[in-house]
Amino acid sequence: MGSAVAIVTDSTAYLPPGLAERHGLTVVPLQIAVGGALRDEGDITSAEAAQALRDWHPVTTSRPAPERFASAYKAAAGTGARAIVSVHLSSAMSGTIEAARLAAEDAPVPVRVVDSGTIGMGLGFAALSAAAAALTGADAEQAAAAATRRARLSRSLFYVDTLEHLRRGGRIGAAATLLGSALMVKPLLGIADGKIAPLEKVRTSSRALARLEEIAVAKAADHRVDLGVQHLAAATRAETLATRLRERIPHVEDVYVGEVGPVIGAHVGPGMLGVVIAPQ
Repeated sequence: MGSAVAIVTDSTAYLPPGLAERHGLTVVPLQIAVGGALRDEGDITSAEAAQALRDWHPVTTSRPAPERFASAYKAAAGTGARAIVSVHLSSAMSGTIEAARLAAEDAPVPVRVVDSGTIGMGLGFAALSAAAAALTGADAEQAAAAATRRARLSRSLFYVDTLEHLRRGGRIGAAATLLGSALMVKPLLGIADGKIAPLEKVRTSSRALARLEEIAVAKAADHRVDLGVQHLAAATRAETLATRLRERIPHVEDVYVGEVGPVIGAHVGPGMLGVVIAPQ
């Protein structure tokens, strides 16, 4: 029997294959267009998006229509859910939250929409925490609180080869302060107040990746943490970083390594490497 509280998230959580299904999560896809009509994120591979970005072809992204959420909420209610918690990427980065809230107004059961204030596995861990709470009998308010707590405690760090993709996509935020010297630095970025924010300016990619590791270890400290290591067209870097973090962080539980999908990929570009540190 499933939980009385259903958990919905969106595709920018980039959960590893099978994890959403095992936790009973419903995933609503964002949309992306690579030189043409909008398609669901899952219909375009990360490799296709990465190559389009390398070739500087237009790549645009879009929130799901409210009707997609309405359908997901109706389906959850149809399987016996008496309430729904819908956990999504930062409202400062996307209109996805707005679409979810519009659909929630006419949903057949009460829906609590949670703005995670983050993206990628930061969102993924928040949704998983909500699902774990729901499966142990938590009500909607408690499951939403579990998601909010996990998102608040988590820290997202990432490296990009260039800021140009963030600039073109309009998601650069406070990191715009780095643009003037972008040709001379390799930026390290994070998520602050739901937006992309600069952490450090580093002269070389090798030094930037070393600093990414150092900062992740410092953020984890002695906490019991889960880790998400995500990349775009940088699988070897990601596996190497994950191995080193397992060795250096004393209380690591689950470690998920994977490639981000094309919606995030369109904004960060090939070569991106990110770490999410999620205290339990």
